[in-house]
Amino acid sequence: MTMAKTALVPIADGTEEIEAVTVIDTLRRAGVEVTVASVGSKQVKASRRVTLVADCGIAECLDKAFDLIVLPGGLPGAEYLRDSAELTKLLEDQVASGRLYGAICASPAVVLAHHGLVKNRKITGYPTTSDKLRDHFIDKPVVVDQNCITSQGPATAMAFSLKLVELLCGKPRAEEVAKAMLFVR
Repeated sequence: MTMAKTALVPIADGTEEIEAVTVIDTLRRAGVEVTVASVGSKQVKASRRVTLVADCGIAECLDKAFDLIVLPGGLPGAEYLRDSAELTKLLEDQVASGRLYGAICASPAVVLAHHGLVKNRKITGYPTTSDKLRDHFIDKPVVVDQNCITSQGPATAMAFSLKLVELLCGKPRAEEVAKAMLFVR
């Protein structure tokens, strides 16, 4: 029996809810065991005042390894993610181990680039963050470079999520999930 793939989706007050929920939902539809962990209180107020409830606090994830860590964007959510020492440790370990990690919207610049986690990689993010990403930035909806997957924002969240499923579970599973959700590529 194969073990289910695992993913960590950290959230914070000000997280972009479309990005967080789309990633969580799509990964779960694919059979990925998703842990939603808050870097603050368990209940967060997302960027458009939607209340999200985490499964646990980020500190509870420190002794675990995940197949994927993926960061939703939104401000000030991405800044809270950036400022979490526990999450930074998890991300550094993820990158060092070669396991998958991703970010969307503000998080590629605000979190990943800030902590030096995009060295020698091409990435994307919300277009207004391209100046912070300099030579790393590619203006495409979803960019995969080695074990790093990035995307631009709320409207690209579904394509981003399906790419995460493809990388974790294979292209046939991603196509199955996309078809069931009526996603047209």
